[in-house]
Amino acid sequence: MPTPQVVDPAVSRAKFDREIAAYRKMEAAYRRRGWLLLDAAFPEVCIAFGIPKLRPFPIVAAVVIDFSDYDLRPLSVRFVDPFTREPLIARNLHFTMWRRQSMPDETFAAMLQQGTVPVANIVQFNGPDDYPFICLPGVREYHDNPAHTGDSWLLHRASGEGSLAFILDKIWIYGVEPLSTFQIQVQATTLALGANPQAFRE
Repeated sequence: MPTPQVVDPAVSRAKFDREIAAYRKMEAAYRRRGWLLLDAAFPEVCIAFGIPKLRPFPIVAAVVIDFSDYDLRPLSVRFVDPFTREPLIARNLHFTMWRRQSMPDETFAAMLQQGTVPVANIVQFNGPDDYPFICLPGVREYHDNPAHTGDSWLLHRASGEGSLAFILDKIWIYGVEPLSTFQIQVQATTLALGANPQAFRE
């Protein structure tokens, strides 16, 4: 459910309309990346992410982005089932966003030679039954987390971080674009046919 609107809804709606209009101008390019706008009705927009370079075309993630109280507060991002829009708990997500840790260029070059570049999954959760969130400045769940009380949204608000395009781009860069192959696991189950194997053919 959308969060209750505190600021004047007309303000957030105008900013929602502006962001959606900007998305529509770029929609053909975004679709070539695999971004699919499923619906957009204030205060929410639902976007699915496919991988055009793979066959068959998989949908690997979908998010609902909530503009309630935007941009006094940052956008909220929830991972959802693309077909039902039900929020996904961590055990059902099967999606990661790997990012290397920030470091000086010379440190990165040395660690790259050693094969020890540290990376972190910026999709975070405390347990398998929790709702995962994107641990990234500009995302409401990041700024609402007690671990980030020193990194106020107001420090990022005017920078462009936290816009719709910014968030979708980060999901694509760290979670979608690196995917290039399928990994398929098959588990075979043996059935005892008993005295009437014909029953399993009908």
